[in-house]
Amino acid sequence: MAKDFDAMEDSNRSGNPSIHQLSDPARRIWLKGGTGALAMGLLAPLLPGCATTAGSGPLLGFKGIPTTDKDTMVVPEGYEAVAFAAWGEPIGVPGHMPAFRWDAGNPAADQAVQMGMHHDGLHYYPIDGSSTRGLLVMNHEYTDDGLLHADGMKTWSAEKVRKAQAAHGVSVIEIELKDGAWQIVRPSTYARRFTAYSPFAVGGPAAGHALMQTAADPAGRTVLGTLNNCASGLTPWGTYLSGEENFAFYFDGPKTPDADQRRWGLRETGFYRWPEHDPRFDAKQHPNEFHRFGWVVEIDPFDPTSTPVKRTALGRAAHEGAWIATTKNGRAVVYSGEDARFEYIYKFVTRDKIAPGGAKANATLLDHGTLYVARFDADGSGRWLPLVAGQGPLTAANGFADQGALVIKSRQASDRLGATKMDRPEWLAIDQKALTVYCTLTNNSQRGEKDRPGVDAANPRANNVMGQIIQWTEDGDFDGSTFRWKHLVLAGDPANERPEARGNINGDIFACPDGITLDARGVLWIQTDKHASQMYKGEMQRIGNNQMLACDRSTGEVRRFFTGPVNAEVTGATLTPDMRTMFINIQHPGESANDRSDPANPTKFSNWPDYREGGRPRSATVIIRKKDGGVIGT
Repeated sequence: MAKDFDAMEDSNRSGNPSIHQLSDPARRIWLKGGTGALAMGLLAPLLPGCATTAGSGPLLGFKGIPTTDKDTMVVPEGYEAVAFAAWGEPIGVPGHMPAFRWDAGNPAADQAVQMGMHHDGLHYYPIDGSSTRGLLVMNHEYTDDGLLHADGMKTWSAEKVRKAQAAHGVSVIEIELKDGAWQIVRPSTYARRFTAYSPFAVGGPAAGHALMQTAADPAGRTVLGTLNNCASGLTPWGTYLSGEENFAFYFDGPKTPDADQRRWGLRETGFYRWPEHDPRFDAKQHPNEFHRFGWVVEIDPFDPTSTPVKRTALGRAAHEGAWIATTKNGRAVVYSGEDARFEYIYKFVTRDKIAPGGAKANATLLDHGTLYVARFDADGSGRWLPLVAGQGPLTAANGFADQGALVIKSRQASDRLGATKMDRPEWLAIDQKALTVYCTLTNNSQRGEKDRPGVDAANPRANNVMGQIIQWTEDGDFDGSTFRWKHLVLAGDPANERPEARGNINGDIFACPDGITLDARGVLWIQTDKHASQMYKGEMQRIGNNQMLACDRSTGEVRRFFTGPVNAEVTGATLTPDMRTMFINIQHPGESANDRSDPANPTKFSNWPDYREGGRPRSATVIIRKKDGGVIGT
């Protein structure tokens, strides 16, 4: 979700120095000297051998496509793309399969058993190893109330709040490839929705903590709901990880928030008006409810009776998502970032090894271990700083009486340690064999502004509207305390006048990298999320609609593979085991500049994917296949 929400997602006013304050002036000038110097140094591609190819053909075997501003989706010659499982489609809960109403007239009860709104991260889980039958699990990040309700927000009610909450969360659907086409299996015992009022258990050091206790949950161990679910991760034991991102937007706060609330972007009035009919989102009445969101949640998609868990040991943050690597001795390492200006990149190393036996055997694995935050030094080295209560400045006197308090205040703890303030870390992808992690830093238009951090080695451009992809390789193993880093690419358009907006792309231009996925062949898939307010003008005028590109890491070449409809984000990517079907998501087609559609004219910008008279744009999954049945990308 690469939106520039100023005050809410730009709350880091900590005094910890950035790299530019620590590195020498000569190096800072060199970094500012243009992308040519960068390309010769930090931006060198990965060493050959990190990417692999299938057979003797090239890694990128398709012809790249041009940019477009049309309200459609485009794939290369020889491929086909089909919209699937759009917002409002029934998920297949037995006995509860209401059809989508084109006038937005479905009540909250219907929405609770239909696909949610604004599809985001997703994963395919094969049933018995199958590439033709499995579960598709996906996030629904947020809602556009101008589309969700027939009259938008003209009137407001408890029913509208309940419907909006039902459109958030996560969907689990069973799908099957039958007679050459994918379909949702209905009914299905696997079909399930998690919403903003589903019960979630709390695991880890914050479970039962005083800061998690509320009048409705004095034990502090059961939270109702998950929301603003953005990217997703797949665990080696078969569960699904989902990040709760911009949770502060849903709360109303006191007129003068305290220092901790301000650090998390709490404002007097939120964006969604939920507190008017659901008082738990009024932080004046229920200040601890605010602490109960911003976690990574774990879901077992194969057990319809299981209760999902908020894994607090991984730290509270505006989590984009969470991705797992495995150490040589079998422990899990979870990487995550915060999609907010000047926030941080984290990793968590489990205390115990991954046990055989799947989800049940690893039910508490993510509750015990050590959380770290990253510092990127100017010489290309980096260090993981442990976030452990009682160590260094993380004392009770500074607000970290125990590990529960620390994980609730992960941002403040990271401030104290002097972690590196990044340009909005979004998705990550992990090369297990090479010990290398990639992270999209989507943009940061405030980098270098007055009273805000200036450029540094890891974030080298002022007014960074284009974004970049950073990579690091761990020293020794994924649980190591040090790493070496560099950039894979700076996004941009070389035709731009401003040097900071030109980038150094080898191949097809793009801006605002967001979703990122590394497939089994070694292709790095890059997805973009320019906001509607940026589209088709200024430095973005030649870049067109949001898109997905493929990167050959051994050469650095980037090639455009897919373009989405007008004002839509392209997000999420997952493949079947045989790599012959790719699923991606299209989020908020027809998005307006203020993030709310006009209910009187819902198709003003887009009518994708149905192009129906009297309809409305709908987020949906897209199924991409080669017409000859071959492997995606070849």
